[in-house]
Amino acid sequence: MTEPTVLILMGSDSDLSTMQETTKVLAEFGVPYEIHVSSAHRSPVKTAKLASEAAGRGIRVIIAAAGMAAHLAGVIAAETTLPVIGVPMTGGALNGVDALYAMVQMPGGIPVGTMAIGKAGAKNAGLFAVQILSLAAPELRAKLVSYKTKMAEEVEQKDQALQASRRG
Repeated sequence: MTEPTVLILMGSDSDLSTMQETTKVLAEFGVPYEIHVSSAHRSPVKTAKLASEAAGRGIRVIIAAAGMAAHLAGVIAAETTLPVIGVPMTGGALNGVDALYAMVQMPGGIPVGTMAIGKAGAKNAGLFAVQILSLAAPELRAKLVSYKTKMAEEVEQKDQALQASRRG
């Protein structure tokens, strides 16, 4: 088995159904990953260890998913020099907006690349991780080109079907 290059951390196991969008993308591109539940608040020592040791284990990108106050991505970013991608989870009183704000409003010097709230953000986090990894992996770059071509072709097919239905 190939060693993982992406580490996915979730603040709660309830985030798994959303983060499966990330794992689907990584699997589609053949990017090995590992996934853990680790809370910035309930298991801070474990979280710090996973983040600080990630680069030494061959991890190149970390994706962090959390809701509510959502400090997981920021805590991880403080513990590593690897790129950290945050995925705000839906839920709570503000339905994920609080998580989004917590991720995008990081203090200067601790960057967190933040995706949209929920499943679209989880999917984009996987794609963004692939884009980052593709900088040093031409085979991933080629797969990304094919992926985007396929998306464009699907849109064209849908438009052709729409136009045909309007004529008919």
